[in-house]
Amino acid sequence: MKTSRLILGSAILLGACTAKDASPPDTSATVPAPAAAESDPDVNVAGGSIPAGYMARTDRADAPITGASYTAGEGGWNVKTGPAHIIYAAKDTASGNYTASARIEQLEKPTHPEAYGLIIGGRNLDQPNQTYTYFVVRGTGELLVKVREGDKTRDVLKWTASADVPKEDASGKATYALSAAVTGDAVKFSVNGKQVASVSKAGLPTDGIAGLRINHNLNLRVSPVTIAKQ
Repeated sequence: MKTSRLILGSAILLGACTAKDASPPDTSATVPAPAAAESDPDVNVAGGSIPAGYMARTDRADAPITGASYTAGEGGWNVKTGPAHIIYAAKDTASGNYTASARIEQLEKPTHPEAYGLIIGGRNLDQPNQTYTYFVVRGTGELLVKVREGDKTRDVLKWTASADVPKEDASGKATYALSAAVTGDAVKFSVNGKQVASVSKAGLPTDGIAGLRINHNLNLRVSPVTIAKQ
């Protein structure tokens, strides 16, 4: 794969998963807790549910999506998690050149940085051989681009700090208008109207379903994904 080109970024840091297979979750979207993994369990919401017309897939086969709560809110949904997951709808399918966008507001600082963002090119999302590209950010002012192929993931752009990815404020809040623009030879990622990265399209899943990727134990306000053909 061609080397990723950062547009506005700085130091590269060391850097979602399946509900129908037993593969481990992709922990690159989480800053590991200093103790064992058991010290950072999912904080499930009692009686949670996802919006009608949408499907979700949690990172772990033993983590029910009912541990995440989606309720109607201003401009979309108020979301509390619960298990890390992707959420998507078949109607949000795109191919060729297009831009997928969504707005995500972090309403509360998580215990440690947790990621959220877009997926594009989703295929077989309810099967063991699921595939998609994902672009996520976190409240520490960093972005990540990866590809999931079955039970494995590969880095396209490792966790990277950018002045154009806002850091959470003193109250733990931050707002991200995210977009992934697929062109003839590249995929360009933007935050709040500013391009933060551009990577080669070669080898990336881009034709398929667009949706959201939300990690665990978060309190967010999110908008559904929108797709604009170019």
